[in-house]
Amino acid sequence: MAPKAETQWIEQACRGSQQAFRMLMERHHAGVLRQLKKRLGNDEDAEDIAQQAFAKAFENIHSYSPKYAFSTWVYSIANNCCIDFVRKRAKGSTVSIDKLVEDENFNAQNALPNPEENMIAEQDLVTAALLLEKLKPQYRRVVELRYLKEYAYEEIAEELKMPIGTVKTTLFRAKDQLMKMIVTPK
Repeated sequence: MAPKAETQWIEQACRGSQQAFRMLMERHHAGVLRQLKKRLGNDEDAEDIAQQAFAKAFENIHSYSPKYAFSTWVYSIANNCCIDFVRKRAKGSTVSIDKLVEDENFNAQNALPNPEENMIAEQDLVTAALLLEKLKPQYRRVVELRYLKEYAYEEIAEELKMPIGTVKTTLFRAKDQLMKMIVTPK
């Protein structure tokens, strides 16, 4: 469940308030940036993609559904922007055709993005978000910090003001609950 202030900011942003969206951005920018830096290893690219992700989020704020955590929604946008960036960068890089032909393991079919795999990955993301929403709030928060924001155990402990052992136990229980939901869906 989103904090009351965040819910109000979302409602105001849906009505076009840039100030309300700026508050949402300030709340989530550091986490999105941390996630992108870990993935890209480049601070400048990560900052550019974070800005792009928040711009897309603002443009598409009407598509946000309150049944999901805002952080989950904005992290998935950032992740998609990151994937697009990496693909564009890969297309721009030059590879010698002779080198590829010499490589016995090269398979041209596998070198191209597979639309079916992309669709499955997107469906998996939606399914994961739905399952996350079914978790108890204390479990959901730890999972979001660990796997969406890619926090280390120490960072989670600091953020939630709990011992590392409790973080690990809570994460274990959350994963156990998720596994049970997957095995025996209701």
